[in-house]
Amino acid sequence: MPKPPDPSRLADTSDLIACASCDAVYRVARPDYGERTVCERCHSVLIAPRRAAGLKIIAVALAAVILIFAAALFPFMAINVAGARNAVSLLDAALAFQGGPLVFVSLVTVALILFIPLARMLLVLYVIAPLVAGRTPARGARTAFRWAEDLRPWSMAEIFAIGCAVSLIKISDLANVSLGPAFWMFAVLVVLVVVQDTFMCRWSVWNALDKATRS
Repeated sequence: MPKPPDPSRLADTSDLIACASCDAVYRVARPDYGERTVCERCHSVLIAPRRAAGLKIIAVALAAVILIFAAALFPFMAINVAGARNAVSLLDAALAFQGGPLVFVSLVTVALILFIPLARMLLVLYVIAPLVAGRTPARGARTAFRWAEDLRPWSMAEIFAIGCAVSLIKISDLANVSLGPAFWMFAVLVVLVVVQDTFMCRWSVWNALDKATRS
């Protein structure tokens, strides 16, 4: 458990950590690799360092970037109805609407499931890669990591996957639906996003950026 701060030392905030869920403030008690520091009030994870986590995050982010591009271009699914077959990719579906409010809806959908996850992965690579290489943080690394964290609630790849599963069940009685390679790439992408969030210890990243800036 983290230690509550000593009121007599509150002027020094360099070793304080605040819970992102309930705003409780503690003195940092860094756990060993594989262990976690949790909030005593709401039990949210505050610090969870992992050995060689930086390399794993970079590998996952690179794989996710490749999958995002591939999932956008390859056929997502094909529908056969009365001998007529039509295969469509995610970008084809977004560009199918030429006018009206559905254009805005389709573009927002593609942004939430493709462009925002891609932006998050690129921002994470921009921040993490120099730290893992033992170099000075890239210019604006703190702002880039803050943007990556702000975009996290808007990255809705897993929500789209659930919606696709429900839709496929509903239309399977009306047409013969076959899943394209992009569907499976997208499924793997959803898993990689979850894995990256599991490896990421945000306190460790902020701490590394602070130390590199001070040095």
